[in-house]
Amino acid sequence: MFDVALLSAGAHIALATSSDEKHPPEHMLDGNSETFWSTTGMFPQEVVIKFQALMKITNVHICSYNIHRIRLEISETDDSNKYELLAERELEATDSQLQQEEIQFGERRATNLRIIIESGYDHFISLHKVVVSGQAVHR
Repeated sequence: MFDVALLSAGAHIALATSSDEKHPPEHMLDGNSETFWSTTGMFPQEVVIKFQALMKITNVHICSYNIHRIRLEISETDDSNKYELLAERELEATDSQLQQEEIQFGERRATNLRIIIESGYDHFISLHKVVVSGQAVHR
């Protein structure tokens, strides 16, 4: 298993509901928790990570700041109507530390991971790193 959500592994951002040129959504996939995606002050916010191929994934680790409620959905196809719920979490507020949330769910197949930030502890949130453990499905 390796991080299938890295830019260097062929993953990319297929959709993001907000973007700041200094803090673009691609920063969450660069493997560096010092860089981040910063959202505008409205909720919900959404980002779709597209993997290089169909993957078997087992967990997602999210490194963030100010996220209150988050929902993860997956899809095996590029059909935006075919997402299924993977997990929903309410994250604890952390004063000046990054939130670290590990979400384990067994083995699932996915081409896309949709992250929906439903609410935040402040008007702006930042998503620093998304690590998705998995491997390519061999057909």
